[in-house]
Amino acid sequence: MSAAQQSLLEFKAILDIYSNEEQEEIMAAARWAEGLHHNQKRASGKPYIIHPIEVARILVSLRLDSKAIIAALLHDIIEDTSISRKDLRQEFGKEVETLVAGVTKISSFRAQSKSVQAAETIRKMLFAMVKDIRVILIKLADKLHNMRTLGYLREDKQKRIATECLDIYAPLAGRLGISWVKDELEDLSLKYLRPEIYKQIKETIAEKKGERKEFLIKVELAIKKLAEEAGIVVEIKTRAKHFYSIFQKLKKQGKSISEIYDLLGIRILCNTPAQCYTLLGLVHQLWMPIAGRFKDYIAMPKSNRYQSLHTTVMCYGGTPLEIQIRTHGMDQTAENGVAAHWLYKTGKGFSKERATLQDLPIINKLKRWDGGKGASENFLQEIKDELLKDTIYVFTPGGDVVEMPKGASAVDFAYHIHTEVGNHTMAAKADGTIIPLQKALKNGQIVEIVTAQNARPHLNWLKYAQTARARSKIRHWLNQNEPSLIIDQNIIAVKKTNINEQENRKKKRDVIDRIYFDKSKVGVVVEDEKNMLIRFAGCCSPKPGDAIVGYISRGRGIIIHRASCRNLSLIREIDVRKIHVQWETFSTKFTSRFKILARHTSDIYYEIEGAIKKFNGHVIEMNFDENQAGNLVGFCTVELNNQNDLQKVLKSLRILPTILNIQQIGSILTGDR
Repeated sequence: MSAAQQSLLEFKAILDIYSNEEQEEIMAAARWAEGLHHNQKRASGKPYIIHPIEVARILVSLRLDSKAIIAALLHDIIEDTSISRKDLRQEFGKEVETLVAGVTKISSFRAQSKSVQAAETIRKMLFAMVKDIRVILIKLADKLHNMRTLGYLREDKQKRIATECLDIYAPLAGRLGISWVKDELEDLSLKYLRPEIYKQIKETIAEKKGERKEFLIKVELAIKKLAEEAGIVVEIKTRAKHFYSIFQKLKKQGKSISEIYDLLGIRILCNTPAQCYTLLGLVHQLWMPIAGRFKDYIAMPKSNRYQSLHTTVMCYGGTPLEIQIRTHGMDQTAENGVAAHWLYKTGKGFSKERATLQDLPIINKLKRWDGGKGASENFLQEIKDELLKDTIYVFTPGGDVVEMPKGASAVDFAYHIHTEVGNHTMAAKADGTIIPLQKALKNGQIVEIVTAQNARPHLNWLKYAQTARARSKIRHWLNQNEPSLIIDQNIIAVKKTNINEQENRKKKRDVIDRIYFDKSKVGVVVEDEKNMLIRFAGCCSPKPGDAIVGYISRGRGIIIHRASCRNLSLIREIDVRKIHVQWETFSTKFTSRFKILARHTSDIYYEIEGAIKKFNGHVIEMNFDENQAGNLVGFCTVELNNQNDLQKVLKSLRILPTILNIQQIGSILTGDR
């Protein structure tokens, strides 16, 4: 009997969960595939048909329906044989054809590089997954068997495939909740990317196998005894942690393998969620829990529907031990993820539970994701950074849970809520405290977005945003409202200006260059004399509050420059004499000085003056400069009838949408200095 025939025979033996009619259709597909791949060999030298059969085996273990098994057997025929989609549809129907087409590579795509072609293929599969989750399950099974046989390829191919698997397919299996597939993909990737580390971890675990067995038996007996006394029937599974998770722990803690002690895990299975919490209390009676190592995924499940209680305790001999407590149903979901919800046995047949799968966060994200329309290279990076990245959970003030990629900022949160919320974001609060818009959010925070009608996106927000949705919306707004900019993905350029644009820019610059002060109450003290005949240098246009220097020029009087003026280096002491000068404010009333951070607007002086006049205040002097973020930073000195009006003025200024921050920096009761 040939290897191909032996493989077909063994495959047929595992199909007893399907009806007789389904078994016949599956085996017909297997024989058809065997004929089409008859002359093809794998890199190992074995018949090619063994690969699709092994892919189908994996899906049988996940208990997928017969159509998915048939598609797995035929997943390479469009790409590797002369069979067309039309031929496939005629033989096995539209459903199988659609599944196979979703998995097939875009080999006809004329890409400049393999990375672009790979990105296009992944894009195609992910959006096919939105319509039918089985597409990605077939691909994951395909990747898993390829990784199991990766040793027959060249080293450079091994590393390329293992890297792609670690970046894309293992995290995707995790997002879909198929933990055993994720763990095996990660371990196999580590084997080829870091062979020395893999070997070291494997040997260490093998060395401690004997003592580990005795330890785990002792733990199991203690838990079962206490559970029995409480009237709870439990099943206990023991395991060593998978290699990649140990490797991540080594990197994170900066330790050697000999210094890592919590290599073991215990899983306690029971019948109800209430029993889970009771067992948690019993475990903590047996051993001291380690602070900060408890997680309740039953009350707050992960986005892939994973539910379990996790606790780490200090067990016998001071050995840290991670214990997971869950129901049998939760365990099935934890192991097989979405596949556990795809089919369930009803007598001799199966029933599909498709509707619930459409509520998966990853499906909903793909449905609304604008990133799918971008360039291939950017799309692939966004897949890694957003869909497959670790996530955090934050809350709206109303108590709704929002899942965000780890590292997401308040800007990302705002655009997640609604585009208009994002476009009018003025500030953000986390747990009631104002936070910078660029600050990464933390798990469990209550996040509130403060909006204002006049608030608008800024170019720097593209640096803060971590999600494709937020970046896309910011780019769109800037392109619509900032005619001087061309923004496309990661490219930012300034358009060539015409006369009108130059005039608009000049008006914008006038806000900064304007000298705004009451000459009757602001003067320049020249040594011991006040209000002598002076001129302000046109090269630097000094404003009240600027550091200044004065020069007595022959025939031109006293000229005032900013201390930072570039032209000062050109002044020759033989032509002029430097003299000490300073600003002085004159008022017989209460005065106060503020430092202000505001959005760029040509009405900034008018808005601030109007807010102060409400309380019979008077602006003595005010000036602004533009900072690197494109906002206005400046100082304002105001005159008030009495000190009691100060808080009223501050409140009036703070509610202006233009004002980002205001800080009082000094107050005096008279003009005396």
